[in-house]
Amino acid sequence: MSNTTTPVYRFIRTAAELEQFVDRISREKILAVDLEADSMFHFQEKVCLLQMAGNGENVVIDPLEVNDLSPLAPLFYDKGICKVFHGSDYDVRSLYRDFSIEINNLFDTQLASMFVGERETSLGAVVCKRFGIKLDKRYQKKDWSLRPLPDGMIEYAASDVFHLIPLARQLMGELEEKGRLDWVKEECDYLSAVRTVANADEPLFLRFRGAGRLPQRSLAALEGLLHYRRNLALKKDRPLFKVFSNTALLKIATEMAETPQAMETARCLSAKQIRIYGKPLAKVVRQANALATTDLPVYPRRRRASVSPRVPARINAIKAWRDDRADRLELDPALLFNKALMTAIAVDKPADINGLRNVEGIHNWQVEAFGKEILGVLSDRP
Repeated sequence: MSNTTTPVYRFIRTAAELEQFVDRISREKILAVDLEADSMFHFQEKVCLLQMAGNGENVVIDPLEVNDLSPLAPLFYDKGICKVFHGSDYDVRSLYRDFSIEINNLFDTQLASMFVGERETSLGAVVCKRFGIKLDKRYQKKDWSLRPLPDGMIEYAASDVFHLIPLARQLMGELEEKGRLDWVKEECDYLSAVRTVANADEPLFLRFRGAGRLPQRSLAALEGLLHYRRNLALKKDRPLFKVFSNTALLKIATEMAETPQAMETARCLSAKQIRIYGKPLAKVVRQANALATTDLPVYPRRRRASVSPRVPARINAIKAWRDDRADRLELDPALLFNKALMTAIAVDKPADINGLRNVEGIHNWQVEAFGKEILGVLSDRP
């Protein structure tokens, strides 16, 4: 086992250097891409480095110094250039959010690794298994917004794209042999369209795990606590979880702890947090306690559509077929059909291929590869 060699890279910090790079690389057919952000350290996360490699060239672009990354947009939009990422969901959302960069012809090597049957799919695990190289991960959780960046951090960032193109070519070959390359390409097309959705008018508790189990008054307290945390995080420029944990806020709301002493008794927060923030947090809870019953929030419940009592039997039949098929393909069963999709198929009970194509959430490759088998499973059920 060898450690990764330090890649030769160019650090781009001016608009002129960026334009020169784009001019050199725009004729390539495959580019590797990665980014580093500061979500662990700031309230409003942002892309702090963008790494790209292709044609033997490896660059690290500093978007905090190069204010305009629009010269890169045509590269990412060009359908003739394959953009290789590893675990692209966050990167795709971030590039669109910060720079309005849209991506066509994306290839995700983590997703591809899953579809060839790999169980460990982190970049470090895949590179170690396939190339015998151990990636250095000591800077993984550092603050990438720091300037100047130490050379070691820049080298670390450059190393993450160094192996992506040979990895992608290897995986493409294996997927082609297994007849699954089109499956991954279609999934990558869906990945390239993910966006961060801002629901500014929605209650914050809708995105809080566990809120749906709270009584209305505790839900009101939780909403107030979440707004207090958000305003404090914005003021301090810190991520939400570094201000108060979700567990702490949920406990305060559950206990309806309306005094610092109550928070201490219930062990909602540390002694230091109670000393500094106990009074304003308690005030939020008291305000929730003072609300009229008619003013309390109601957690929205989706009314379940009535379905045939035969649906569970269909779901079980589809699941049994899927698990057996996935086992023979040596794949994670959820890659083939997840629970939500199996339920949708069971509810719709399509009678033919066209009907199956109309099931919400199903993808073309699933219909083409397994459509006849699924219809066969359904035909055996009432």
